[in-house]
Amino acid sequence: MTKQPLSYNANDIQVLEGLEAVRRRPGMYVGGTDIKALHHLIYEVVDNSIDEALAGSCDAITIIINEDESVTVIDNGRGIPVDLHPERKVSALQVVMTILHAGGKFGGSSYKVSGGLHGVGVSAVNALSEWCEVEVYRDGKIHFQRYEKGIPQAPVKVVGKVPPSQTGTTTSFKFDPTIFKDITSSYKFETLAQRFREMAFVTRGVTIKLEDKRDDKEVTYHFEGGISSFVKYLNRNRDTLHDVVFMEKEIDNIGVEVAIQYTDAYSESVYAFANTINTIDGGTHLTGLRIALTRSINDYARKNGLLKDSDPNFSGEDTREGLTAIVSIKHPDPQFESQTKVKLMNAEVQTYVQQVVSDGYISFLEQNSSAAKKIIQKCLTSARARDAARKARDLVIRKSALESLTLPGKLADCSERDPARTELYIVEGDSAGGSAKQGRDRHFQAILPLRGKILNTERARLDKILANREVKSLISALGTGIGESFSLEGLRYGRIVIMTDADVDGAHIRTLLLTFFFRYMQPLIESGHLFIAQPPLYLITHGKEKDYVYSEDEREALIKKINANGGRYSLQRYKGLGEMNPEQLWDTTMNPDNRTLLCVNIEDAAEADRTFDMLMGSKVPPRRRFIQTHAKDVRNLDV
Repeated sequence: MTKQPLSYNANDIQVLEGLEAVRRRPGMYVGGTDIKALHHLIYEVVDNSIDEALAGSCDAITIIINEDESVTVIDNGRGIPVDLHPERKVSALQVVMTILHAGGKFGGSSYKVSGGLHGVGVSAVNALSEWCEVEVYRDGKIHFQRYEKGIPQAPVKVVGKVPPSQTGTTTSFKFDPTIFKDITSSYKFETLAQRFREMAFVTRGVTIKLEDKRDDKEVTYHFEGGISSFVKYLNRNRDTLHDVVFMEKEIDNIGVEVAIQYTDAYSESVYAFANTINTIDGGTHLTGLRIALTRSINDYARKNGLLKDSDPNFSGEDTREGLTAIVSIKHPDPQFESQTKVKLMNAEVQTYVQQVVSDGYISFLEQNSSAAKKIIQKCLTSARARDAARKARDLVIRKSALESLTLPGKLADCSERDPARTELYIVEGDSAGGSAKQGRDRHFQAILPLRGKILNTERARLDKILANREVKSLISALGTGIGESFSLEGLRYGRIVIMTDADVDGAHIRTLLLTFFFRYMQPLIESGHLFIAQPPLYLITHGKEKDYVYSEDEREALIKKINANGGRYSLQRYKGLGEMNPEQLWDTTMNPDNRTLLCVNIEDAAEADRTFDMLMGSKVPPRRRFIQTHAKDVRNLDV
């Protein structure tokens, strides 16, 4: 799409209301006061720079995490206007930074499309910061203003000169620790890097650089291929059935881009973006893509005799097996479900995406008959497997509903029936299962021992997975069903806790279980029901004291302390849960008053998707590279 130069002056800044409630209710504006909200502060500032890029006025954005935990965002856009605002009679910069719902995105003349449409972003960041400083390069001058907790400390002033050609905005801020007092750690480099990689993919031609001065890390992203490059990146560990199909069109000032590629995988990897924002709950653009893709494949298969008259049409699930796709729309007036922008609601977008995909994908299939046959063969195999999986799944569900002995015989259930109060521990092996059954609180803790390792669900279709005895036991115990029939309403336990040995086999079983939950029960993770238990690594006995330690750092610190006091100690390394007696297992790993549980969450679904595929998929070289790269980071290797 060609970008037209747009006006961007004080007259373009429209004020809707003031800033009062942000500090009192930060959850309404940035989603809370936890680590996610902390990252959200950076995203809101960067969104403004991305908006400049979408307007065709910016091609370089740099994000710096400084040593004092402040953050600096630099862009070479047009620079926030600094002339007097006609209504407020102060600099437009001060209006943008201090008035909620003020920005150049409401009138329609400054930005053709924008991610930060609500206009609360940068002013909310300012309100939630201990201090914030903005430098604007515009009209050959450097304009500056400082704020503390959202309050300007002086009017906007000129502090220097630059060449007239140099424009842009530099925003620095430090989060307010009196607001973000619940956080246990600060900005995570990897989380930010993944987010900005995504942004660079969907903002073709823009360079995004992330620097972390706390420990000298740095990455730079620039993708001329845009979302086609994104699809290639997601599929780099998979065998693909054809080249990436890219479709692009503008309809009624709404830009639609779609990139599609099928692979030999059994899972679906589809991501939707609106004005560069990852709409993780999908919306009308994702619905349009799915409907058009299923319809196009069915139409082609019927027209070319690849589906017999007696065969039913492929379902959406059949046509999405092995699909990797990105849909990205640029809309002048996007309607999101909430301020966190996780779902797109514009009804017309569905029609436009359907039109673009139907026209473009039918054309691709007709011009590439070899690829079309491979795709339709995969859909046929998927349909047969889905039918077998449905029968197997119905059998599992029917047994659960009708038989009094439906729950697996090895499940030691709890007496409490309220899921909000119950826990299911998934443990490996009978010895650990025995200790856990004896050590638990029978009132609210249930134990499900697994014999051996479950199937690697990354390399199997659902029909084969449902034939696996351990997986069937797990599905029956959880009560949620699986696949199309999955529902959190049937969940029998509020916490699902994976408890495996602190060794290589334990880590492997944990990864197999995480793969299963990610691929087939993702809502369980997204709703915060999945946890990983943290059993102790060592028992250190010194004098009459016994201390359990959970990390190498803890062990070294305690031994140093004992040695400093001239004491002696003995060290016991726990390789397996079965080595602990029931009382020890309760005290260290299962007692809610003492234990440590890690809640599993998905910060970046696309990156998690790629990682599971790399670790558990069929291709060996990517896994070998990963092992060689991270070999020096291994701890507690059993040799």
